[in-house]
Amino acid sequence: MIPPPRTRTSPQRLLSGYAAGAFGLLVVGLGGWWFTIALGVMVHLGLLEYFDLARAKGIRPASKTTLVLVQLLLITTQWAHGGDVAGVGFAAELSAAVLPVAGAIICGWLLLQPVTGTIADIASSIFALFYLGYLPSYWIRLRDLTDPLLAPNLQHWPWPLTSGMVLMLMACLQIVATDIGSYMIGRRYGRTPLSPSSPGKTVEGALGGLVCSMLLGALFGVLLGWSWGWAIGALLGVMVTVFALVGDLTESMMKRDAGVKDSGDFLPGHGGILDRIDSYLFIPAVFFTLVTFLA
Repeated sequence: MIPPPRTRTSPQRLLSGYAAGAFGLLVVGLGGWWFTIALGVMVHLGLLEYFDLARAKGIRPASKTTLVLVQLLLITTQWAHGGDVAGVGFAAELSAAVLPVAGAIICGWLLLQPVTGTIADIASSIFALFYLGYLPSYWIRLRDLTDPLLAPNLQHWPWPLTSGMVLMLMACLQIVATDIGSYMIGRRYGRTPLSPSSPGKTVEGALGGLVCSMLLGALFGVLLGWSWGWAIGALLGVMVTVFALVGDLTESMMKRDAGVKDSGDFLPGHGGILDRIDSYLFIPAVFFTLVTFLA
């Protein structure tokens, strides 16, 4: 496979990219309900694009019901894991119950429609709840972490940072490193197609992204003071690269099935919201689980 010719990045694309990055840093720094609100807005916009893709295939998802239930899932997650009530009492029990109850509500709503729902209608609605509700909710859990043992060296850093803030920045920067490494190496050395769902991606590019993510993870592991920090950080780099690719290729598969190039046109020069957040959807659950278990 011959790499495509180089194209100049448009000023509009650069400007929207910088603006999105600055906004992301701001809400991660603020944390708490500010972060949850910002995440809820992005997820809402992503869901609208997802439902448009589903409708392009003749599927009739329970869109309005799912939109409301996803926000409820994010709100209860923040309530359960943020502040003084983190992980205890009624808030934690309610948060754990939202996902299965929401699934039952979606099925019940589809049963009440004038036209009987199909397996595809149910599946697309439940998948939306999981894909753009449950998975992103782990960003809230990750940001709300406060255990100092997860980042022992933070007490020596000159900035007032929490373990959750640093770990979330670590995960996001590893995703960025994966994207940059994949792009740079893929453009220069890419020859072997990675997946039919995204012909522009190559095995060589994926390996370049993997190396960049592992190196950055190893650096963070040492800086945070983990035992065997470089090894744990590199392992997290592997997981980030793998699941970032899974997220990217999953969205590409859905767009290809729906017959569209971009999920939307919300971001000038970048396409839709889903086109920008696809790599970030599967990461938080895996990263949260591994870092709380290994670190």
